[in-house]
Amino acid sequence: MEDALVNTPPPEAVGPLIRGLTVLRRLAEAEGRRSPGDLVRDTGLARSTIDRVLSTLERLGHIRLDGRDAVLTPRAMEFGNAYLAASRFPHLLGPQADRLADELDESVSIAVADQGGVRFVHQATRRRAMSVTFRVGDLLPGERLAAGAVLAAGRTEDPSPSPTGFPALPANTDGGAETFAERVARARRDGWSLDDQLIEPGLVAVAMPVRDASGHVVCAVSVVSHAGRQSAESLRDLVLPRLRRTISKMESALTESPVPRKNPSDPIATWARASKEELGPEFVESLARGLSVLIALGSGHASYASRPGVTSTSDNASANDLPPGKRPDRDPEPPSPAGLETGLTLSEVAQATGLSRATVRRALITLVHLGYASEAGRGFLPTPRVLELGFACLSTLPLPQIAQPHLTTLVDQVHDSASMAVLDGTDIRYVARVPTVRIMSVDITLGTRFPAYATSMGRVLLADLPEHERAAILREIEPVRLTPHTVTSRDALAALLDEVAKEGHSLVDEELEVGLRSIAVPVHDRTGRVVAAVNVSTHAGRHPLGHLRASILPHLREAARRITADLGVARRFTAIRTD
Repeated sequence: MEDALVNTPPPEAVGPLIRGLTVLRRLAEAEGRRSPGDLVRDTGLARSTIDRVLSTLERLGHIRLDGRDAVLTPRAMEFGNAYLAASRFPHLLGPQADRLADELDESVSIAVADQGGVRFVHQATRRRAMSVTFRVGDLLPGERLAAGAVLAAGRTEDPSPSPTGFPALPANTDGGAETFAERVARARRDGWSLDDQLIEPGLVAVAMPVRDASGHVVCAVSVVSHAGRQSAESLRDLVLPRLRRTISKMESALTESPVPRKNPSDPIATWARASKEELGPEFVESLARGLSVLIALGSGHASYASRPGVTSTSDNASANDLPPGKRPDRDPEPPSPAGLETGLTLSEVAQATGLSRATVRRALITLVHLGYASEAGRGFLPTPRVLELGFACLSTLPLPQIAQPHLTTLVDQVHDSASMAVLDGTDIRYVARVPTVRIMSVDITLGTRFPAYATSMGRVLLADLPEHERAAILREIEPVRLTPHTVTSRDALAALLDEVAKEGHSLVDEELEVGLRSIAVPVHDRTGRVVAAVNVSTHAGRHPLGHLRASILPHLREAARRITADLGVARRFTAIRTD
């Protein structure tokens, strides 16, 4: 694949930004984990340069160091989120794609043209023994996809084969008897394209283009099935009428939906200076500023909430930080630039980041040179290429993997076991756990279930339910006295849940098992809804109740806040998996 990163940069380009993005890209190509030594070999950069880049990326929260390896964190999805927010495709078109997938009981994808290939920006998949495994952010060759043909048909230049080097591409071989140019010509004539097992044996697909108000093709929607369920022809006959109706609704949404206002800026300039003073030469300030410009192109602001020393009211702030009764009832409309046609001007980016116009100008020149931004009139937009900076490998992280590093830090702080659980009917189910090694310890494994009413995490999860759902569960359960201290009165449990909802935490003392104390707090999604709970459990003889609230609870809240913040970034445009 032709690599813009090795082309001669313009004189105004920011060298540290080029080097930092090179490291991020190489980490992403290695599925998010690489040692510094490997990165030296991958990039050709000096070890001292790699160390400074990694130190800066760690400070920004985009990587963490795990032993000898650098590991991408969910925060690295901020770059891909910038493009997805600017395009507005997941927000405006995603719900229509999801409804079509439900209606057809087949997988539906939205894809855009990128670097001569096709990159997925939304997936509504069906869970089956044999299902589509391409991820949001994956880049595939256009000549082997129905979406590639309709996207190429929307361009005036002659179609050419995609470049080589597609990490998501399965081994296959036969491009079919018809050439790509012939398939593009057919798609231009028919308005749709058929893929009969070109990308992989067994997969068939039908795709149609989506056009903006000016008639330009901006993306393609594909319905994908397995040849065992549908032949290419039967899928075409089933899909085309419904796909046309869906496309019409999508095009209306793109044309009619107003662009939301931008969020206020965050103090990246002040924060970067403070980080430079603290870390000295190990913090590359120009890299941090350049990355903030890239993020700002998509969201209207560069959020560095949860970074050391920064407070923010941005949409990435944790729902745990909001006062009771002030959490949003639904996911707010993703902020985006001033429009798909114009993007953000240099002045608007400077205002959003708090950086000088000269600094922003050099960062934009660099990003355009690398192919991560494009000029649109007087404005700038992020390009789909931004998704190559780790979005695909991070987009499939389930909630337990997002939480695990934070639980490990929590255990190091409090020296007691920490766990995460989700509500499963009337029980809780453990999905993540970091134990401590003691002579006397709690033996719990992943998948363990306990009655929600008798556990601290269960009460946190029940307390967030709408009143009618909470009441239904209390009616359904048959509380059993597990220990002499177990609360079994439904009225008493209802009162306890009201108190947990008000206080934002639950402390359970020897109700599940004699000698076991635990304290739990909620983890929220972007809407403020509680999706999981985290707790610290200990033996009653180790900590009095007052110590749990005074010393353990602050660390527990901070861990939950960081999990919530990571979850807000990682699941802004992708679904939450708890397994």
